[in-house]
Amino acid sequence: MLFVFVSLFVFSDFYWKENPFLQYLFLLVIIVYANNLWLLPFFVKKRMYVMYIFVFAIISFLATQLYCYTFAQCGCTVFKCLSDYLWQSLVPLIFFSFVWMLYRFLDEQEKVEAIKKEHVEMELKFLKSQINPHVLFNNLNTIYSYSFEKPNEVPDMILMLSDNLKHVLYESNSKKVSLEKEVQFIDNYIKFQKIRVEGVKEILYKKEIDSYEYQIAPLLLITIIENAFKHSALNNDISILIKVEDGVLVCVCENGFKDVNEVGSFKIGLQNLEKRLELIYEDAYEFNIEKGETFKVYLKIELL
Repeated sequence: MLFVFVSLFVFSDFYWKENPFLQYLFLLVIIVYANNLWLLPFFVKKRMYVMYIFVFAIISFLATQLYCYTFAQCGCTVFKCLSDYLWQSLVPLIFFSFVWMLYRFLDEQEKVEAIKKEHVEMELKFLKSQINPHVLFNNLNTIYSYSFEKPNEVPDMILMLSDNLKHVLYESNSKKVSLEKEVQFIDNYIKFQKIRVEGVKEILYKKEIDSYEYQIAPLLLITIIENAFKHSALNNDISILIKVEDGVLVCVCENGFKDVNEVGSFKIGLQNLEKRLELIYEDAYEFNIEKGETFKVYLKIELL
């Protein structure tokens, strides 16, 4: 509409009822839409850009000649016609070609974002699938050993395992779970581990949680804690702290390790964890690993 009014009031000496441009406008609309609906998609898809420019120039030339000798009937030369009226065909064609390319670019960006999102979701599912079997395997081993040594305690252990399996199989499919469920999952896991390492390792487990009314990505903390149990040295303490204050969760896990050369092997699980943190929390987390006399992992997440 802006193009039409500019044409009528600025670049034309005719009045509205006498203006041949209004008649030509209908043909121009057909040309513009034919260009956007058929010509541009066809030539861009085929990557025939030079051919498109040639066709574009031919259409502009013929349309201008049609306007001069049929609608305006100016009787001027070809060059005079092009000089005075070519813009009327060229400007809308160029402008709406640009609009078409802009929308095509935006559509492509949406497709790229959708593919990235799908890739992230698939990667998260893969990373979580690496965690789940370890938790189940360790708990089953514990129940199996207790079925011989202390069979009376097995039913309670099976109930705890049932809760953990429910959390792993169902809750972990959600993007976020309640902090209460996640901590309960950790509590059950540590109970199993205390039974397994009784008399061999000392577990110092401490919680300082001001509120459970938060959401957290599932199965994040278990990687840190499980690695501590799996790779810690015999007759060593395992210290675990989970603290939540003002919407900020801090998890600190410290343990001695068997062999300096082994540190690299159990860092794989922590690299998996860091990848998940990057995908889910981006800049809202802090993750550090310190290796000295003990192996210490520090994780801080903004839950708000």
